[in-house]
Amino acid sequence: MALKITIAENEAEFDRMAAWQIIREMLVNPKAVIGLATGRTTKNMHLIVGDIYKANPFDTSSITLFGLDEVTNVPREYAGACYTMLKNEIVEALKIKDKNFIIPPTLSDNFEKECRIFQSELEKRGGIDLQILGLGTNGHLGFNQPGTPFGQETWISKMDEELEARIRKETNTPPEKELGGITLGLKNIMHSRKILLVAKGEAKASIVKEMLYGSVTPDVPASILQLHPNCEFLLDREAAKYIT
Repeated sequence: MALKITIAENEAEFDRMAAWQIIREMLVNPKAVIGLATGRTTKNMHLIVGDIYKANPFDTSSITLFGLDEVTNVPREYAGACYTMLKNEIVEALKIKDKNFIIPPTLSDNFEKECRIFQSELEKRGGIDLQILGLGTNGHLGFNQPGTPFGQETWISKMDEELEARIRKETNTPPEKELGGITLGLKNIMHSRKILLVAKGEAKASIVKEMLYGSVTPDVPASILQLHPNCEFLLDREAAKYIT
């Protein structure tokens, strides 16, 4: 199966192309269920989606947006919480109703139950029409770190040590409180009808090559996307430097 790889000439073109993929899905399917990822790669594309909508408003009353993952045991108001980032970057700009913005809570007495609720909410809406994915430098998708089984459904994962240390410092979280992340599992991701994997910057170049042309292995979670029948890989020139 040939992989669909799109290479943008620069970061600005990359952000515009990704933004229009989201806009297009909403226009074609007014009841679309769209999964979003957070981080440096996706922030600007989210802001551009809001700008396009502001200039050309359309009905978003039946659109569902959801976050791919969420940090656990931090305040929801924390700037690094996925809820806060998505609210500020795209959800409010598109005037998405609260009931149509689905993301697990950051605080709960029963995170395993929250995983089931999160997955059930997406299933009740007919599943995922478009899932946007960022790419970790070790090949992770969401909080699905290397070694995550391909059959894994929504679960609570440990985060990498560097990210955990930063979040603990920013939130003053004591060592005895466990930090982790609720995330859609790789099985859930692969059930998406369409996937857009976005990666930019030279720091992602090596893992991009491994993801696209290496073995399909849990050691590189993103490598499973080679098997998805409708996945597009959007890269900028720096991230694509090892693509022949």
